[in-house]
Amino acid sequence: MKKFKPSARQAEILSMVEQDGFVATEAMVATFDVTPQTIRRDLNELNTHGLLTRFHGGAGQSRSVQNHPYAHRRQTGVDAKRKIAEATAALIPNGASLFLNIGTTTEAVAEALLAHENLHVVTNNINVAQILSRNASFKIMIAGGEVRNHDGGITGVASTDFVRQFRMDIGVVGIGGINEDGSLLDFEYEEVRTAQMILENSRKTILVADQHKFGRRAMARMGHISDLDSLVTDAPLKKHYATLCEEADVSVHIAGRHVDEQPADKQN
Repeated sequence: MKKFKPSARQAEILSMVEQDGFVATEAMVATFDVTPQTIRRDLNELNTHGLLTRFHGGAGQSRSVQNHPYAHRRQTGVDAKRKIAEATAALIPNGASLFLNIGTTTEAVAEALLAHENLHVVTNNINVAQILSRNASFKIMIAGGEVRNHDGGITGVASTDFVRQFRMDIGVVGIGGINEDGSLLDFEYEEVRTAQMILENSRKTILVADQHKFGRRAMARMGHISDLDSLVTDAPLKKHYATLCEEADVSVHIAGRHVDEQPADKQN
């Protein structure tokens, strides 16, 4: 059987998906100046050969078991993460207690919080703790457990048990991907267990996720959009996801836009 070799355009599509996690059909139409039908044929062929996964309105990565390397994630989407972080920090008052979990977006949130005062923070992210330690008014508590040398995340039973001991005002979590059914997904089970504990022990929950996380695959289920109070992202949601958030009474904040009044906190 002849080995499949992507065309030049298909190879560029794969590169876009590898970089961004998810690429909308209309973006590919504009980039390559071809019809939507042409892009759909490319996506169908690439999907057939297992090189990507076609979703409604675009395409995402075929792999669901491994995230991008940490160094790569730190260097991509920097402006989007900064905007999301600033919008998230605006939702957090001085003197609040909060969780911050593993991820480059939550690390950006930590940077954006440095102008705050008297925060009490529990984290399982060494990088977050180091960033926040630059503000002398903060009280920072870091979970025990196994330290991942590639990204400074702390995982395992000890990390989850440590988080269980607290009841915080706000839980800020990042995510690997958001499925079309509203499932919140990530790549490592142990990391997910600690994130689930954060959601359970926060009076208010905030998910920080850029537009490329929507439709992105990962194998471990952290929860569902309905578990959130707020979602902070960098672009307007597609209608499907906007409807999911509306039905679940999740307040959506688009970074850089006016933040509307939030609904009342959900009961935990």
